[in-house]
Amino acid sequence: MPFSVELIDELNVLVRFSLSSEMTGLKIHNDADPRWVEATHRLYNKKLVTSLDGGYLTAIGRDAVEHAKEALRILTSLPG
Repeated sequence: MPFSVELIDELNVLVRFSLSSEMTGLKIHNDADPRWVEATHRLYNKKLVTSLDGGYLTAIGRDAVEHAKEALRILTSLPG
């Protein structure tokens, strides 16, 4: 199954979260790009973040960020 534009938007929001502290959150303002706002709402509905505007990662959200960041690291470090 290929990544949809919506899933890519969600991954782009997730990788913006810092894993350095569980007390570090993210706020996507209502006047941000509508794709980011909608992606953050979907992440909230999937219970990956604690608030419609981002907030903090849930336990499963933290796992998703770890995996997304690792995939991004692998895909951007391999020679073309």
